[in-house]
Amino acid sequence: MQDSPKLTARQQQILDLVQSAIERTGAPPTRAEIAAELGFKSANAAEEHLQALARKGVIELVGGTSRGIRLKSDTLRAMAEARLAPWGQQYMLPLPHIAQLTLPLVGRVAAGSPILAQEHVDQTYLMEAAMFSRRPDYLLKVKGMSMRDAGILDGDLLAVQKAQDAKNGQIVVARLGDEVTVKRLRRTSKGIELLPENPDFQPIHVPLDTQDFELEGIAVGLIRNTMLM
Repeated sequence: MQDSPKLTARQQQILDLVQSAIERTGAPPTRAEIAAELGFKSANAAEEHLQALARKGVIELVGGTSRGIRLKSDTLRAMAEARLAPWGQQYMLPLPHIAQLTLPLVGRVAAGSPILAQEHVDQTYLMEAAMFSRRPDYLLKVKGMSMRDAGILDGDLLAVQKAQDAKNGQIVVARLGDEVTVKRLRRTSKGIELLPENPDFQPIHVPLDTQDFELEGIAVGLIRNTMLM
């Protein structure tokens, strides 16, 4: 196993901020958000630190998106190990199957039936648990580019934790009739807005009295489909 790259104090601070944002909202921060949080004069300073982290191999930068920051699987694994360490080395035994999850990939969902019904499962994947900020229940293949600026692209596999409620700003999986969509959640006095992360797409407004709306889960990780080939 390769040694973890040595980070400066500022680089570690930015890495922690990225991880925290993903755990809290399901998406990485923008450069402007990093700059505001850490007191940089411009987003360019944040970009320079992100480029340094990318050169050290702890993150991947996705071009053309304001939130195009990916934590590498080795980075996520190291963070998970750091969280487990205080509980004792017995949790770190070299038994790979203990740290793996079998996740179903959900296909087209029929109206009125549970999203994890057997007939909706196209296939299953064996994934490392340390890849995710929180334990997911299933994977959903992303269709379209409505969440492009959150770094979620067509063909990606979104890791989803089942939930019937979510906080404002979190990226969620919602169902409207027999259509499942991935959007950022915002509650208003008139109902719910499902917000895209691409200016070419319009928000979806869900009135309070809508009967065919259901929150299916919260995004807790993302897998670029090419990683599975």
